[in-house]
Amino acid sequence: MATSKTILIVDDDQDYLFQTKLKIEKFGYQVITAESQREAELIIDKTMPDLAIIDLMMENEDSGFILSYKIKKKYPAVPVIIATAVATETGISFDINDENNRKWIKADLFLEKGIRSDLLKDEIDRLLIKK
Repeated sequence: MATSKTILIVDDDQDYLFQTKLKIEKFGYQVITAESQREAELIIDKTMPDLAIIDLMMENEDSGFILSYKIKKKYPAVPVIIATAVATETGISFDINDENNRKWIKADLFLEKGIRSDLLKDEIDRLLIKK
């Protein structure tokens, strides 16, 4: 399944970034990667991805929230997935369906890192169809 859809993946864990890139390329999507919020901001200044998958904690504990906000401000229709292990590591979770959280969390979906490939593909496809 070849597609011209481009997915931006942003994560400071190079192993996770590489593995996720390979998975998404196998799904048939083009992939752009960045290893930091700052690097991703330079990319989105020049390129509009069709979807973004962002780590929550990179340079700062809230890098993913900030980057998601900036993507949505510049490209409101681009779906954003925040992929994180924060709930597993800290017990803190975020409900983007909660009205108060929706005011400040500008992501379409939270996924726990380690999601099965078939579920990741289903979520990406679902968000791209809604777009």
